[in-house]
Amino acid sequence: MTQTIQSMAIVGTGVMGAGIAQIALQAGLKVSLFDARSGAAEAARSKLKETFDKLVEKGKVASADAIDAMSRLYVETTLDSVAGCDLVVEAIIEKLDAKQNLLRELESIVPATCILATNTSSLSVTSIASVCQHPERVAGFHFFNPVPLMKVVEVIDGLATDPAIGDALQALAARMGHRGIRAKDTPGFIINHAGRAYSTEALQMLKENVAAPADIDRILREGMGFRMGPFELFDLTALDVSHPVIESIYNQFYQDPRYRPSSHTQRMLEAGFVGRKAGRGFYQYQDGQRQQVPSAQQVPEVQAFPPVWVGAETEADKAVLVALLDRLGAKVEAGSRPSQNALCLLAPYGIDAAQAALQFDTDPARTLCIDLLIDVSRHRTLMPTTATSSTMLAAGHALMAKDGVGVTVIRDSVGFVAQRVMAMVVNLACEIVQQNITSIQDLDEGVARGLGYPLGPLAWGDELGARRVLHILKRMSDLTADPRYRPGLWLRRRADLGLSLRTAEPAVV
Repeated sequence: MTQTIQSMAIVGTGVMGAGIAQIALQAGLKVSLFDARSGAAEAARSKLKETFDKLVEKGKVASADAIDAMSRLYVETTLDSVAGCDLVVEAIIEKLDAKQNLLRELESIVPATCILATNTSSLSVTSIASVCQHPERVAGFHFFNPVPLMKVVEVIDGLATDPAIGDALQALAARMGHRGIRAKDTPGFIINHAGRAYSTEALQMLKENVAAPADIDRILREGMGFRMGPFELFDLTALDVSHPVIESIYNQFYQDPRYRPSSHTQRMLEAGFVGRKAGRGFYQYQDGQRQQVPSAQQVPEVQAFPPVWVGAETEADKAVLVALLDRLGAKVEAGSRPSQNALCLLAPYGIDAAQAALQFDTDPARTLCIDLLIDVSRHRTLMPTTATSSTMLAAGHALMAKDGVGVTVIRDSVGFVAQRVMAMVVNLACEIVQQNITSIQDLDEGVARGLGYPLGPLAWGDELGARRVLHILKRMSDLTADPRYRPGLWLRRRADLGLSLRTAEPAVV
């Protein structure tokens, strides 16, 4: 079977198909377009011509190169016309029977040397290939929208796929300027799988009434550096796309609690509040622009501040808090116990404020917790107990906002917001490599590119500290008795041994 790909046919010329065609043309391939919908392939060709014209106008592509690219683009009127291609990529509707029928038909048209690839985002490559006489030449080739800008593509080996096919697709991805990341055929593959932690934990916090969507988004965006908050992302991708994917992955993993969907998004879907394209989701939109953007929480006016007593789990954390309070002009108590008038500022991990008050033996009416997983120079998350007085809460909020750094107050929760989300993101990434779905490098680079995270999740886990992440998960698991927070073996072993989360398993001879 040939492994040199010089010509490609794309069946299905929507946004994804056209995007794949663009990067293939820019890489010098001959590209044929076919779509069963009348006029769709020709419309895609016209759109690609407009795209190249704009790229020339902006100086991103030379005029001669654009003309050359368009000279290698062909619109086919029958499926039989793709017979001479080295590779056929299907980018049709995300329905198993439709993809199976197409590949079955293609097998009767193309030669034995032709590679058949599916751009499926959520269906099993093995299932799609199961109807083929030669499933060994079928692989997943999953791009992300917009294809020219998202420089990553998942190359998925079905159970019957010849490894040489994946090798050829990875080489083609590199030729097209994309990073090919290799994945086993599992639900969600790599990027959509890893992304479940970010979205589903945000929905779980919404269910528990920990904070409003805008506050959760703000904490994760400003505090942890995510490009978008989870609810902003839901509105962008649209719930009619994302909610079925959440349900599909949950069911494909046999209802593993880590992937649990939310009834809240199901109700929103039923109401048609699917996001930006509908004008309403977690936020409201007009002409695609968000309306009434929620502002940061109003800082209370406080005339006099109480002294502050600090409780932390490590001396390093205590030093961070004391230094912050000194900069803010607070009077910090140095005693082993707080005075009767002191605000008790605690920095726990994994537990809620109620448990923190018990752990540090402080008056819950004067207790306020702060999340030190977040760099306090970027953002500050405060969490009162159920009993914290309004006077102490206002004083703590106003004190922490004195230097203009953003402050968000949430309701009592295990692990605040950032701790919960980051522990879940890192733990799920560890599970993916534990299951040998992909390599450490492909996971980290793929997720960083595909989801726009500041770091790959394993590298991020190393930066936060594997032992600290494990500590957070154990405490959340103990307090909630929810198996969604159970620490994985990859994380636990490396944390216990003081190793990097990017430490690979030793070779077994």
